[in-house]
Amino acid sequence: MSTLVITADGVVRRPADEEATLLNRWRVSTFWVMLLGYVGYYLCRGNLSAAFPQLSTTFGYSNTDLGLIAGWSTLAYALGKFVNGPLADRFGGRRIFLVGMAGAISANLVFSVSSGLTAFIVVWCVCRYFLSMGWGGIAKTIGAWYPPHRHGTIMGFVSINFQFGGVAAALFAGVLVARGVGWQGLFVYPAIVLAVVWVWSYLASRDAPDSVIPGAHYQTADSEPHHQIARFSDKGERPGVKRILKTLFGLSIFRHLLVFSLLTTMLRSVFITWITKFLVDIGMVNVDAQVRTAVIAGLGVLGTVILGWYTDKYAANGDRARAMWIMLSGLGFCLLAVSVLSDAGPAAHIPIVLLLGLGSFCLLGPYSMSSGCITLDISGSEGAGSCTGMIDGVGYIGASLATVGAGMVSDTMGWSQVFLILSVLAFLATGTAYLMSRDYRRELIH
Repeated sequence: MSTLVITADGVVRRPADEEATLLNRWRVSTFWVMLLGYVGYYLCRGNLSAAFPQLSTTFGYSNTDLGLIAGWSTLAYALGKFVNGPLADRFGGRRIFLVGMAGAISANLVFSVSSGLTAFIVVWCVCRYFLSMGWGGIAKTIGAWYPPHRHGTIMGFVSINFQFGGVAAALFAGVLVARGVGWQGLFVYPAIVLAVVWVWSYLASRDAPDSVIPGAHYQTADSEPHHQIARFSDKGERPGVKRILKTLFGLSIFRHLLVFSLLTTMLRSVFITWITKFLVDIGMVNVDAQVRTAVIAGLGVLGTVILGWYTDKYAANGDRARAMWIMLSGLGFCLLAVSVLSDAGPAAHIPIVLLLGLGSFCLLGPYSMSSGCITLDISGSEGAGSCTGMIDGVGYIGASLATVGAGMVSDTMGWSQVFLILSVLAFLATGTAYLMSRDYRRELIH
């Protein structure tokens, strides 16, 4: 069990019973805001890919055109990560989280009344910039509310938010499409839901324990493992962003993590952007494709929770990356098989969905670790915003290229070549995760 301590004028004491109850209530409430609030984020993000078939039909857009909307906006998301991650360290995770949510609501409403490819690109770039505020805010806030020895399990559960968010977005869009809602409604209705979520998130969360009781924080007991790798200060003062970044880039595990994030974010971006359109292109009905996309994303949720729990409980010497490279090798073989089957016709639809589901399980668990508990393993709460900002920023630069590239390759060479390229990326990510495993053993054993 972690030890909760209260400091007041330099005096350390245990909290009174009523203080402990109050802190626990706000910790649980904040956890649920970070979990469910980010699901709301995805309602105003995953709806773009859900709208692709209708945008293609209404405006005559090719996959290359649609890829420009997704690709440029993903680049805006990447740039936002570099800016907003450090801002979360400076101004507080909860504040950044709420600002991002409000911006996404506004941008979705503007998108619904826009027309023309240029307008769609610009508005969605603004939307993705605000959406980039969410995860850095979460990592900063969760790191403050939970001690290090629980980061794997807690971040595993919190990471359900973007996995289940993809499921929720696909299902919500599927219901809207089934009810005959036009493409505009795919942006208006999610914005309305997220506005309600914003009000609840504002009322039901706090930035850190000391926002509830001055001087409160959670402390790991001496008998519990504390795996934070980076040390930003020896004197206990709050480190600046410059010191945080300098310390991080001096660690080989962080540098390898940047490459890992680049590769896995490219893979995930293609999954969440193009799977529905891919299934429609190979002959599935739009509504059926939406439902199967939700099932595929749901298996990613399962992989995320299992991997987070497993690495907290069984990872030898805190080496989370060993299980990650094993899972990613499985992803590579799944994508190779999809490449072979993608041109096989309706008889291959069920095997393709099963392989994509297994691939989602093998991908999204390791991906979620990179900007989740591994971020906290490396930097703790004090550097979580900057750390995840760098990791996600590099990742989404690659994702912007992959998103556009997948659309272009599918138009010119077919989906089989897209999945062949993705399998190569998966095996490269496997090798990078293996190097991270070696870094973990060196840093945490010595």
